[in-house]
Amino acid sequence: MDSYLAQLRRDVGSRLLLLPGAQVLAVDPADRILFQRSRDTGLWELPAGGAEPGDSFRDAAAREFNEETGLVVAPADLIPFASLSRADVHTLTYPNGDVVQCFALCFETHHWTGTLRPGTDEVLEAGFFATPPGPLHPPTEVVLRLHAAYRESGLFQAR
Repeated sequence: MDSYLAQLRRDVGSRLLLLPGAQVLAVDPADRILFQRSRDTGLWELPAGGAEPGDSFRDAAAREFNEETGLVVAPADLIPFASLSRADVHTLTYPNGDVVQCFALCFETHHWTGTLRPGTDEVLEAGFFATPPGPLHPPTEVVLRLHAAYRESGLFQAR
């Protein structure tokens, strides 16, 4: 079944759409972060994706995390630490010409189950890294800075 976004695209073509979604920054016991390399761009990023009708931000985050990594996270184990919505940072143009401005709630998690098995339709490879691999997707760079500020201050970050 087509995603909500795919259904909209049939009606509106490639023009700009506003897209709510979520990102998950997964931190393992060695304090490494899970990154994945996008099939679309070849850039490294965090597991993320758009919301579907009826989703909460936590539901969207948990579903996308599972689809892209094969790992399962309970929505209650997702801790919101930032929002990312600046058009100059989070407007994306895909290789097929589709354009979206994403409004993402960013979550941190330290708890999940399963074995890392990247979803081959969207992800080339994935792994936990002590330092970010490169090159990074530009919004991911911003999310990493927001996460560092959150860890330092304990305060929710908005950008």
